[in-house]
Amino acid sequence: MKEFRSDISGFYKLSMDERQKLLSELINLTQDEIEILNTLGYFKPNQIDTLIENVIGSFQLPFGLAFNFKINNKDYIIPMVIEEPSVVAAASNAARFARKHGGFMSENVQSVMISQIQITQLQDIEYAKKKILDNKDRILKIANEQDPLVNELGGGAIDLEIRELNTRKGKMLILHLLVNVLDAMGANIVNTMAESVSPLIEEITEGKIYLRILSNLATHRIARSKATFDKDLLGGEDVVEGIINAYEFALADPYRATTHNKGIMNGIVALTLATGNDTRAIESGAHAFASLSGKYSPLTKFELDSKGNLVGEIEVPLALGIIGGMTKIHPMARLALKILNVKSASELSQVGAALGLAQNVAALRALASEGIQKGHMALHSRNIAKIAGVPDELIEKVAKKMVEKKKIRVDYAREILKKINDGENL
Repeated sequence: MKEFRSDISGFYKLSMDERQKLLSELINLTQDEIEILNTLGYFKPNQIDTLIENVIGSFQLPFGLAFNFKINNKDYIIPMVIEEPSVVAAASNAARFARKHGGFMSENVQSVMISQIQITQLQDIEYAKKKILDNKDRILKIANEQDPLVNELGGGAIDLEIRELNTRKGKMLILHLLVNVLDAMGANIVNTMAESVSPLIEEITEGKIYLRILSNLATHRIARSKATFDKDLLGGEDVVEGIINAYEFALADPYRATTHNKGIMNGIVALTLATGNDTRAIESGAHAFASLSGKYSPLTKFELDSKGNLVGEIEVPLALGIIGGMTKIHPMARLALKILNVKSASELSQVGAALGLAQNVAALRALASEGIQKGHMALHSRNIAKIAGVPDELIEKVAKKMVEKKKIRVDYAREILKKINDGENL
């Protein structure tokens, strides 16, 4: 076995087989482990090797479907990619509770992204602002010359926003170039446009530009959805009261609000990943949006209607696309979009908002009634049984016993298995 070192030069130049061979020599891979690396699923070696750098294999996650969703009077089956048990089932259940009252109503979502241009070393801030506004049409014209097709389809650079910041390096102007990216996520388009207009902006402001890049706080792409969840299906007045109390807890406490929003993102990120969109961009944008007031707050809000049903609303930035990037390259992302049957980026974001709201309601209901662990652990117990080496035909039996005794542990799974093998009557 070769001496282990991480300073490997030229790894990217090797074929995937050669990379696997080198890795095998470095860390002594078993034949089973090598076979796992060679299991590329729906990818061909030449496809996966072009997606990122230094590829050695494919990492797969479960691909599930959430049902019962009616959004703006249209039915959806929602694909979700996630490793956590109970999430998909919980979303489907919450959607069923909302379906009795017409399902979810989601608002149209604009496809406007922000590209930030950082202008520094300005001698006269007000002069620079004036020069930018005086040259607004020129700036937008140059930006739109970068992608004529987007303009032909009705998109492109549409406006400017100017923000003045006080920093430890002095005052800066931050120019927001607003771009209608249509059905794309839009990062490449807005970054290219920002770079193209920067020389003119430096010239007219007599400043120095450093950063020119999109912002993932997509405040012009806010997705909103609302639904009424039936109080009886939720479990009655006590459960609804528990959900309201849980919401008030999150509203008052950022520690709880963080976990509250994590539950929302369970759904949104699972959809984002399934459709080949950027999960990190969606996560960072959502959490930044939750902090815009100066205090980290829930992305949802809840109240009761006149009949005691739970009315929930969500507001979250969702810069999701259905064209470009992995949405077209990844075969499972293409399949996910086909299952969804969405016709625009706006529609995809509307679905995402509804899914996030449903996921939140499901989590709060579990917390307010049986506790989050009961349903979660019922599913998790199967994984524990598998890890403990329980044969496939006995997994359900062992898992059921662990849940019954409320001891979801590998050692207890092995203990149950031993008793079964010894012929004990459980």
